[in-house]
Amino acid sequence: MTTTTGIRPYRIEIAQSGLDDLDRRLAATRWPAELPGTGWERGVPLGYLKELADYWRTSYDWRKHEAALNELPHFMTEIDGQNIHFVHVRSADPDATPLLLVHGWPGSFVEFVDVIGPLTDPQGHGSPGAPAFHVVIPSTPGFGFSGPTRQAGWHTRRVAQAFAELMSRLDYDKYGVQGGDLGALIAPDMGRIDGDHVIGVHVNAATVGFIPFGPVDDAMQGELSDVERERIARRDAFLTEGNGYFQMHATRPQTIAYSLADSPVGQLAWIVEKFKEWTHGDLPEDSVDRDRILTNVAIYWFTGTPGSAAGMYYENMHSGLWPTPSTTPTGVAVFAEDIAIRRYAEQGNNIVHWSDFDTGGHFAALETPDLLVADVRTFFGSVRS
Repeated sequence: MTTTTGIRPYRIEIAQSGLDDLDRRLAATRWPAELPGTGWERGVPLGYLKELADYWRTSYDWRKHEAALNELPHFMTEIDGQNIHFVHVRSADPDATPLLLVHGWPGSFVEFVDVIGPLTDPQGHGSPGAPAFHVVIPSTPGFGFSGPTRQAGWHTRRVAQAFAELMSRLDYDKYGVQGGDLGALIAPDMGRIDGDHVIGVHVNAATVGFIPFGPVDDAMQGELSDVERERIARRDAFLTEGNGYFQMHATRPQTIAYSLADSPVGQLAWIVEKFKEWTHGDLPEDSVDRDRILTNVAIYWFTGTPGSAAGMYYENMHSGLWPTPSTTPTGVAVFAEDIAIRRYAEQGNNIVHWSDFDTGGHFAALETPDLLVADVRTFFGSVRS
């Protein structure tokens, strides 16, 4: 690979003063009252969050996880006036396919830590003969170590353009893209704007462009399968009971930013609620390792990015942009908590691969990494051939 310019090595180094400040704030938390006999239906229960916050303060070891993350090769570059942090791990296989992995909210690049080895070194991870990948895992602008966005207008289409430039800087002429949540908006947009170079797009936790927009009339309801009706019901439940965060992010991100930037417990509650609601278990740690959840939350806290991360929803909702039809080969993995429906996805995407799973949820790379890796291998193996 030729030498690139504008890319420098990066190391995660949170100052001790930042850790001390976090400890003080956690210890001084002003806890709210709670009605007796309530559970998760009103939000994160007080007892659960107190225990988790105490674990964060007294047992969780940031330095241990920081050191583990620093075993990966991190880099930083600037594109379109914005710092972009990324992890870049090349496979030893000369025929490996370059693959960009894109996270959403409330995730970060740490979502993909467990899939790096199996994707880059299938032989060493029990899958001889499986296709290998060079992986590039950026922190989405406005998230994590990419830092807060510096100007308005960083919607998912602009991020897609920046990530296409990133892959060009890395001298990858042909590459694939995988993404979930906001990443399932960014990845298809990369296929649209960089179709000469994107060989395929794989998504999970897909919504916009992969589900019906608006009510489904009685006639169409009669044509749907039981599985499709269940997904419509989950979509409707989300719109009535689960999208309060979305409305805040999409309309008043600066207002919520003050609370999230000032209170680590507020940031913890804002994120851990989604790990409860969007995973396939009774509690978040039933599906995702508790320390991994806290590492993810800590990255938002230490980088001061909760407001800019929320702001991407505002940018999307005020951009006037809408997905246009795409000819890029597209694969979809639908886990148990997802709501994508093929008949709607096919209206604007070139669907060539579709997998339905009866387990897993929104954070597939964290919950069911083996299933996600296998599906990614199958899809990109087909579009390469």
